[in-house]
Amino acid sequence: MKSSKKVKRISKEQYYLNIAKETARRSTCLRRHYGAVIVNNDQIVSTGYAGAPRKTANCVEVGTCVRIKLNIPRGEHYEWCRSVHAEMNAIIHAPRFDMLGATLYLVGVSPVSSTVIKGAEPCRICKRMIINAGIRRVVVQTEPGRFKSEEVEDWIRNNLGEYKKVRGRFVPVMPHGY
Repeated sequence: MKSSKKVKRISKEQYYLNIAKETARRSTCLRRHYGAVIVNNDQIVSTGYAGAPRKTANCVEVGTCVRIKLNIPRGEHYEWCRSVHAEMNAIIHAPRFDMLGATLYLVGVSPVSSTVIKGAEPCRICKRMIINAGIRRVVVQTEPGRFKSEEVEDWIRNNLGEYKKVRGRFVPVMPHGY
């Protein structure tokens, strides 16, 4: 029996971003909830969320966040954070072979408003890990129903924005906040 209504399916990107958003609900960070899903050949290879290392106290249990207390801006001084980032957790839980050529889907959610974090992206350390894992593409939810896709090869070609070539020499580019 045929239906006269055409069923509209969500895109594969949105499907995997929805899974990443649900994964973010496990986050133990008081500041940001992030979820990541690594997919290769339409198979979920691994998932990860932002949280303290295994068997250690997390910020939810402790009831405070040092970065919030010290008013540390987003993107700076991650060494003060108890959490392992969602991208890192997804990478360390997967064999490298399964990540070669894969896509990492990332969603950041505000723990206060439950809204998608605009401008979310992997930090500089996570970008390095993504490169070394052999992941080919990163898709980040930018707002409900919208996302941006980045080729990891572009990060490599641009030296992660950390250096630029001037007159044949590499010159450091100072990151925002330094």
